[in-house]
Amino acid sequence: MNIIEKAVGKLEAKKTPREEVQAVGEPQPQSPLEKYEESAEPEVTSAPASGDSKPSNVSAGSKLEKVTQRQLNLPFTRLKELGAVTPDAPRSKIAEEYRRIKRPLLINVAGEGAAPVKNANLIMVTSALPGEGKTFSSINLALSIAMEQDKTVLFVDADVAKASAGFNLGVPNDSEGLTDVLENGTDLAEVLYQTDVPNLRILPAGKIHQRSTELLASESMRRLMQDLATRYSDRVIVFDSPPLLPTTEAHVLANLMGQIVFVVSANKTSQGAVTEALNLIEGDKVIGLVLNKSTAKFGVSYGYSYEYSYGYGYGYGYGYGYGSKRRSGDNTEQSASTDG
Repeated sequence: MNIIEKAVGKLEAKKTPREEVQAVGEPQPQSPLEKYEESAEPEVTSAPASGDSKPSNVSAGSKLEKVTQRQLNLPFTRLKELGAVTPDAPRSKIAEEYRRIKRPLLINVAGEGAAPVKNANLIMVTSALPGEGKTFSSINLALSIAMEQDKTVLFVDADVAKASAGFNLGVPNDSEGLTDVLENGTDLAEVLYQTDVPNLRILPAGKIHQRSTELLASESMRRLMQDLATRYSDRVIVFDSPPLLPTTEAHVLANLMGQIVFVVSANKTSQGAVTEALNLIEGDKVIGLVLNKSTAKFGVSYGYSYEYSYGYGYGYGYGYGYGSKRRSGDNTEQSASTDG
């Protein structure tokens, strides 16, 4: 008798009559996360990413370390060319900048901030308008947090119209993902990618869906977010969201989040656009502003700050992408933007 059989035997022996009744009664609806846990394979140790001398430490109880059915090697050469955080350059300027950006977020996740933050491990990265660098920022934030010794990261490409984060991370264009989980009840085990960064998993956007706002506002999404937020203490979920002003999806997502990273493009985004976008975020949310594309010098040449500057006017418009081809719900090909 192996260890698993012994454990099952002990659980059966401890069942109360109430548990027996529940076991033979009507089946309870499962969240996508519960389905994932049932179908996931036994835990294994992932190989370290390029440049790492040893695998990162993660808590033994984390189901995020279970092997999924899909593996993904991140395109680190391309990411490095784009100026992103990579494991082989832990002391680069961009790595240091994101250490400063992530620290207050992780303090809130640990419950050590000035006040408790509900669902603090659900972190959404957004902006007022397209092209401000929110996808670049969300990827860097996820990679930086994944370098922590006691955290696992689930990166969710929630910009389902463009899925530019998935494109930049090397996710195949026809990958199932978030929309498939919400619409069809697809198991998470079937759509998650395990990457060659030991503490990082990716949930792609999935197929293009014309009613993505309704999917993100659905009860299935609420249950999924609740499960992700509360089930494992070592998990941080980073969402690459659409911009707030030209879309409704971002507004819906914001209601589910605990913390929001708001990216502002230096010398481009107007104060009016920033104010209008922030006013769309309801409830008691922790919001941190990140100044992107800044040429200002802070101390020893840090390029990010928590202020914003005045810029140009803005216009709305957010289509279903351009660039690489993506799969839509009616099996036609749409395209995904590489601009975040």
